[in-house]
This record gives sequence, C-alpha cells and structure tokens, in this order.
Amino acid sequence: MLLLLALIALPLAAADETKLQIVVMNQHGKPVDNAGIVVKFVEGRSVAKFGAKIRKEWNLKTNQEGVAKIPAIPQGKILIQVIAKNYQTFGNTFDVTEEEKTIEIKLNPPQAQYTAHPK
Repeated sequence: MLLLLALIALPLAAADETKLQIVVMNQHGKPVDNAGIVVKFVEGRSVAKFGAKIRKEWNLKTNQEGVAKIPAIPQGKILIQVIAKNYQTFGNTFDVTEEEKTIEIKLNPPQAQYTAHPK
C-alpha cells in the first residue's frame, strides 16, 4: 500500500518542477559567454522529498552561446542575478510555472563614471 502511494506521488512531484534555460546576450543580441549566474528559489511550490534537502540556490556559468541550463527547479518565484565582465550586473525576479522555460536576459555596458568634484 505504501509503495502504491509513493508511485502515485512521484508524477505529482515531477509536475511541480521546471527545466530552466537562461540565455544571456549583450545590447546587440550577441551571446555573453562565461557570465556568472546565481538562481535562487524565492517562494512557491516546493515538494518535500522524504528526508532529502531541497536545493534552493544554483551557481552557473554561460557557455559560448550565452546559455546556462538547470535540469529541474521547483516552480514558483525565482531570483536571477547575472554578473559578467564589462557589463552592468543584472538582477530580477521571475515567476516560473511551466514545465520548461527559457529566460532571455540582455546585459548593458557599464555607465560612465561621474564625479561631483572638479578636476
């Protein structure tokens, strides 16, 4: 009986996860490789896995095509932060409710430095 309940619950647990792909591009639509990405699970559906710790944060790097993939994360609200050399840092929250989702992020060049003191 217990095995039957576990087999029924298994597809339900899988349905509450999303395969996430993050695509990082510059302001001209070119891929940004080797960008550091932090994905944090903020809130939403979290499936308890019998005694196992549920992972809530992932650290990734983009490949040469500007793509980073996470196999499966809980559905809900996530925070994505992107850090890349010669670009402004990006940070935003996203709602993830689909089984598969691609999030495209555009990085901007750094802003010019200003000073209040005359030279």
